[in-house]
Amino acid sequence: MARALMVQGTGSNVGKSLLVAGLCRHFARKGLVVRPFKPQNMSNNAAVTADGGEIGRAQALQARAAGVAPSVHMNPVLLKPQSEIGSQIVVQGRMVGTAKAREYQAWKPRLMEAVLASFGRLRGEADLVLVEGAGSASEVNLRAGDIANMGFSRATGTPVILVGDIDRGGVIASLVGTKAVIDPADAAMIAGFVVNRFRGDPSLFADGMRIVAEHTGWAPLGLVPHFADAARLPAEDRLGLEREPSRGQGGANGVTIAVPVMPRISNFDDLDPLREEPGVRLLLVEPGTLIPAETALVLLPGSKTTIDDLDFLRAQGWDVDIAAHVRRGGRVLGLCGGFQMLGRTIADPDGIEGPAGRVVPGLGLLDLETRLTGTKALHAVIGTALADGAPFSGYEMHVGETTGPDAARPFARLADGRADGAVSRDGRVVGTYVHGLFADDVQRAAWLARLGAKTSDLAYETLVDDILDRFADHLAAHVDCDRLLAISETARAP
Repeated sequence: MARALMVQGTGSNVGKSLLVAGLCRHFARKGLVVRPFKPQNMSNNAAVTADGGEIGRAQALQARAAGVAPSVHMNPVLLKPQSEIGSQIVVQGRMVGTAKAREYQAWKPRLMEAVLASFGRLRGEADLVLVEGAGSASEVNLRAGDIANMGFSRATGTPVILVGDIDRGGVIASLVGTKAVIDPADAAMIAGFVVNRFRGDPSLFADGMRIVAEHTGWAPLGLVPHFADAARLPAEDRLGLEREPSRGQGGANGVTIAVPVMPRISNFDDLDPLREEPGVRLLLVEPGTLIPAETALVLLPGSKTTIDDLDFLRAQGWDVDIAAHVRRGGRVLGLCGGFQMLGRTIADPDGIEGPAGRVVPGLGLLDLETRLTGTKALHAVIGTALADGAPFSGYEMHVGETTGPDAARPFARLADGRADGAVSRDGRVVGTYVHGLFADDVQRAAWLARLGAKTSDLAYETLVDDILDRFADHLAAHVDCDRLLAISETARAP
């Protein structure tokens, strides 16, 4: 049975996901068969798997780092927030229901069965399973029935290393405080700790590492200096949207692409390749601000709740800004939920996103109607943009069917013969259900050419792999990876 090691954190966004990705790449390059695993994830940034389901985007990146195709078993429970208190529940790649936060507690015992089944499957096919926890290990108020952190560790006998983020401050208190509040039997599962995102002279924190070790009894396993390029990798949640500024400046030497940021934005890694283009200023338009007049393209991204986000867009006055942009001859691109917003109406007869029977007006920029349905499209796709014959690869992940006169002018033809998307008569408003367009270098260059932007020699997928390689080297230089492997060997057989 494979070795196993769990990476938990003192809080959210301390770098667990990227540390697991870097370790996946490090141990895979050492010749081990590695599988990433996250029992429970909460994210609207999801990826389509080879086995026809969806998982958190972070686990897809970790699978890539390990050199394997993503599988639904790498993230058996995915929570996709639909409101401030409720989420869609995806189990082993398929939606099984929705629940509010309090109701979700009753789901946990049956979800643990799926978690253990998926973990056992991965452990049977690998040399090493690297497990990522969720949120904070010290959330003792949620410990009963836990499937994401110590509950999983104890149920499977998987040893834990705890990660703290020194960049946010209070790392000594967060690590020592975790030991103070968790159950002693849980604390016994933690073999060591890592301090992440250190800036400056590491010798100045030697006493800090010693103090944490003395107060916890856990082994100090590494002080990881800040690695700036980690912010250029696909992020797990909305906190990652602002992590890295656009590298291009737009203006006289390029173009501005404006993205209205809505509360339930999803699959926002669609934006990452544009952020890397030197001829593009990618502008995230925050609530309360206007879409600037110099914008060349307004990009409406994916949404977990299209109708609510459309209401939010109107409340910000962005519908007026977009209409003025179109009148000035500007371009608009809607991706997935953003595509649905572009039509005349969105109907929700079955209550997929809220009260059943709602029909709401869209932006009216395309002569289309969308009907939300319970069936979810989850496909990897390849195709050709009909405007210029530029090929692309990507994926579909949506509920709903969009039809109408403008669909007679599709954006693309897919390899299976289906038409995708729609284009306005003047060609300036485009909608598509395809995610991942801009990660495709040929398709991205075609879009930049349409906008009159300077193209570059950016090979985006090569860039991602290069960063993963360099981050793995970075971890190997600052973390005791041999000790980690030895700790993983103490994992208990089921």
